[in-house]
Amino acid sequence: MHHDLRQAVRRVLPAVRADLEALVRIPSVSADPDSFDEVRRSAEMTARLFRNTGSPQVEILDDIEGGRPAVLARYAAPPGQPTALLYAHHDVQPAGDLAGWSSPPFQPTERDGRLYGRGTADDKAGIAAHLAALRAYSGRPPIGVTVLVEGEEEVGSPNLSTFLDRHQDKLNADVIVLADADNLITGTPCLTTGLRGITSCVVELRALQRGVHSGIYGGAAPDALTALCRLLATLHDEQGNVAIEGLGTATAPADSLSETGFRAEAGLLDGVHLLGRGSISERLWARPSATVLAIDATPVDAASNTLTATARAKVGLRVAPGDDAVLARRALARHLRHHTPWGLHVTVTEGESGQPFLVDAQGPAFDAARKAYRQAYDKDVLDIGSGASIPFIAAFAHAYPDAAILIASAGADGDSRAHSENESLHLADFERACLAETLLLTELRQ
Repeated sequence: MHHDLRQAVRRVLPAVRADLEALVRIPSVSADPDSFDEVRRSAEMTARLFRNTGSPQVEILDDIEGGRPAVLARYAAPPGQPTALLYAHHDVQPAGDLAGWSSPPFQPTERDGRLYGRGTADDKAGIAAHLAALRAYSGRPPIGVTVLVEGEEEVGSPNLSTFLDRHQDKLNADVIVLADADNLITGTPCLTTGLRGITSCVVELRALQRGVHSGIYGGAAPDALTALCRLLATLHDEQGNVAIEGLGTATAPADSLSETGFRAEAGLLDGVHLLGRGSISERLWARPSATVLAIDATPVDAASNTLTATARAKVGLRVAPGDDAVLARRALARHLRHHTPWGLHVTVTEGESGQPFLVDAQGPAFDAARKAYRQAYDKDVLDIGSGASIPFIAAFAHAYPDAAILIASAGADGDSRAHSENESLHLADFERACLAETLLLTELRQ
């Protein structure tokens, strides 16, 4: 049986690869209001692909005002068999600095065994892996399958709670497989057992009624931008540990990250120190992080000798597994208000939150996954954490507390550079991931 499935996956892979490249050519940037038509076109192509892969029930779910379209495809369970929900998302990050790309971001290009392009790894490879598994079974999987391809993951799934309320019955499953994570090491399968949550605040400081001459008033009157810099510096201590009171921490899986490898993957310049204390795994997977995401201030090219009246910044927070993202957001807002210097007027606007996720990866579904992925990769599965956030997972775990949640890679690895220039997919690992998911559907059969 396993030999036949290997052959079936190899047979469908060329067409799956072509479909993946076609999806990558669509700039489905959910953060760009001007790209709504492209996001819609991406959803329509995704729906057509699953319809052509034998699903008798394919819907584009776009009934939430202001939301982006999701795709739902269903394959009925044979009598007595469980149902697996296969998740991916078809929206992508903006291309970023075009000068940083070695080839056009929305023109898939193969180099040295990797497929380059925005969305190749995050997460149109997930769509393609689901297609490969279903095509290997000629559209008749051995268990029930529901495919959900979200359209707004890259903007934090802002309509997720409404989406679940409206479509909860359609998404009910015994096992959830999310192909939206990374393998830590190329060629080694990983299951992600913990994800950090995400939240943010925008802080605005006001010092003056208007901008004034820095020579006449500077030295006695404060300016908002200098005060903002002092405030933002309080987010970390001298070692770079997050200094916001009230945030939780977790226990990381066994340390699997070397400092040398991490520095290379992150692209740290020579001599730049790492932040915080503890192992790399602890810092990335089990502790919060705070990042100044943006600052509104006068551009350098437009600078004048003026004290700034108002300045603001957006601060992002990654929340440790086991913590609560809403409480963490309140702690961040409290910190910003408390540490505002020199009596400036401060306004903190709290942003959206996505909860962290932590799972005890034990039970029949995890046993089936370890067996399937070990057979596909010829290596044992490694349990890892992730500093990234997928708000969908915690919300779905809350809605379906009895479902086993498996978070795996569709070929993305440490060199994939998701959200950065030159994003790419390791094609050999993509093939292994397609085989692993195909085998998993058989292993989950009762």
